[in-house]
Amino acid sequence: MRRPTSASTRPESTFSIPALASVFTNNLPYQREEFMTFDYTSVGFHTFDALCRPVTQIPPNGDTYFVEDFAIAISGAAGAAAVVAAKHGLKVQAVGGVGNDLMGDWVLRRYADFGVDTEMMQRCTNFMTSSSIVTTRPDGQRPALHKRGATAGFYVDDEQVDRVLDTKIFHIGGVGLMDAMDKGRNAELLREAQNREIVTTLDVFATTSDDLRLLKPLLANTDFFMPSEEEAMALSGMSDLEDVCQFLLDQGVGAVVMTLGANGAMYRDQQGRKFDVPAFQIDVVCTCGCGDAFNAGFATGLHLGRSIEECIRFGQASSAQNAMGLGSQAVVSNLENTIKFMENQPVRS
Repeated sequence: MRRPTSASTRPESTFSIPALASVFTNNLPYQREEFMTFDYTSVGFHTFDALCRPVTQIPPNGDTYFVEDFAIAISGAAGAAAVVAAKHGLKVQAVGGVGNDLMGDWVLRRYADFGVDTEMMQRCTNFMTSSSIVTTRPDGQRPALHKRGATAGFYVDDEQVDRVLDTKIFHIGGVGLMDAMDKGRNAELLREAQNREIVTTLDVFATTSDDLRLLKPLLANTDFFMPSEEEAMALSGMSDLEDVCQFLLDQGVGAVVMTLGANGAMYRDQQGRKFDVPAFQIDVVCTCGCGDAFNAGFATGLHLGRSIEECIRFGQASSAQNAMGLGSQAVVSNLENTIKFMENQPVRS
């Protein structure tokens, strides 16, 4: 298990991914990074979203309300993260499932537009593509109607493991929605990823403390767990955020990176390192996919060898740009513009 044993193993202000591996072990840094095919593998929840705004209520009876904006997008804790990472120039593979339907056709075609590898995206028999209708409110909140679909049906077989783990950073997003994978396979993949000294990140779909049973087997093999404050509080049954972070660290995770919406993000790890990062000041259009964009931005920072603080800034910048348009990754365009955003955009006081 890769975990730091002393403050002296902590990196300086920047690190490469091999150096990151040395943070979590007393052995030499992992040296096989250059032989990995992918920079980022995103496993889990991939969904087709149809979004409109502004919506204040659902029309009664058979009435029709007119909206100002409408969009379709790939979303989900794995899907949106894959697209943002690809826009930032990482070589990305998506792992999950879609149905044999028009939504699945569109999702795969759209991934191709961004250069995301979809060889491990399965066409799941007897499942439709996971899909949402998102009714974005004037304040950016996004109540949704969702069909779980193929996210519940895909499964990584033994012969696919080497391909799935041919990556520098391994992300699982959407624990709690993957019926087949949540029965132990996600835990096995994370354990094997750690055995291969691959950096692991994890996100979750959680609404109650009952969801912790699915998450606990995964946390001990996760370097960075990145829940929202609402998800983390639901998992722990606690409301004080310091207590929540400590509860999650006690489950064995290397570090907690908790997103706090307009209040930014907080970082806590096993070595007692802690800091908070403010959010950027923006005009919010839609918050759909913000946490997923954050995860990909954080991974971008890891890929570039930036400090943990800078990785979180990359996450915040990706999330903020995501919130400035309708639909996941709407305003995220490329790495250059994300860096310019980080340099020029004011933060909330």
